[in-house]
Amino acid sequence: QVPLVESGGGLVQAGGSLRLSCAASDRTFSSYIMGWFRQAPGKERELVAAMHWSGASTYYADSVKGRFTISRDNAKNTVYLQMSSLTPEDTAVYYCAAGLRTTPQNMAVKGTDYWGQGTQVTVSS
Repeated sequence: QVPLVESGGGLVQAGGSLRLSCAASDRTFSSYIMGWFRQAPGKERELVAAMHWSGASTYYADSVKGRFTISRDNAKNTVYLQMSSLTPEDTAVYYCAAGLRTTPQNMAVKGTDYWGQGTQVTVSS
């Protein structure tokens, strides 16, 4: 069973909004840091937002502060990334991730325990 399954990507015009969802397979993720990374063509995968499943601590990259919001629904075992005021620079494949031995501020590609399959977000100008 795939631990993390993303949905919600698509094509949107600049200035528009999208909400990404990440469904975790079971409640063992309640101790994990949950994050959203993105990777644009020719660029490294970068952390966009992260939070502890409890919601006690969150992190946002400077490039998305004030535009993106990470949240979770414990009853649904799902983490969300609400994206607004999108620009073409937000175009990328977005990945949900879960890490146990990290903090939201220090979440990194190396050391992440689980990855989703990725969902494409394309913002047209």
